[in-house]
Amino acid sequence: MKVLTQAEFESRWSALHGGAEIKGAVAWWLSISYQMARICSALRISPNFLTLLGLVTAIAMAFSDYAEIALLLLVTSLIFDGIDGSVAIVQQRESSWGSLLDSLADRISEAFWLYMGWKIGIPAWIAISMWTIASTQEYARARLASLGHSQIGVVTPTERPVRASFMAIALLVFIFELPGLEVISYIFLGALIYSFLRVMRVTFLILR
Repeated sequence: MKVLTQAEFESRWSALHGGAEIKGAVAWWLSISYQMARICSALRISPNFLTLLGLVTAIAMAFSDYAEIALLLLVTSLIFDGIDGSVAIVQQRESSWGSLLDSLADRISEAFWLYMGWKIGIPAWIAISMWTIASTQEYARARLASLGHSQIGVVTPTERPVRASFMAIALLVFIFELPGLEVISYIFLGALIYSFLRVMRVTFLILR
């Protein structure tokens, strides 16, 4: 199996992300991601297997009885989810099926994140609303891509890493018995609504 060099990997990653510039935190993460992808390639671990591992650990997180373990499983799930695409690039195994599997796993994982959120005190209607809004936003992006528009051209304040960070903060608030979990949830729900409206506006401007 031919493995791409780091320069080839970064060039391919940039091309897949609309020519995104690689600098700062992105460059730092891609450097780490590339090294992890090389290890996975040496062990002959496929990107789709990593995607499924990310989903399984997200499900395990939701059914954990201990918030500390749930937090650890959340981080583990995010690592698997963060490197599956890098492994696909390094192994030159990008595919439509892999992309679909990754998207489905992301949506299902986020549902289990918020199930855990409900268990630790986030009101059910807020958790359901969060998942619905985030999923609809991602569906709009995917639908736009299927119509031939590869990039929606807007990065919102509540992209998936931020949604994961919210869940991690919620768990930490619960672990350390701090006040304000419901307030934080309301604020983040508002941010999700704002992000959704931004994506819908850009989508409308592109398609009108």
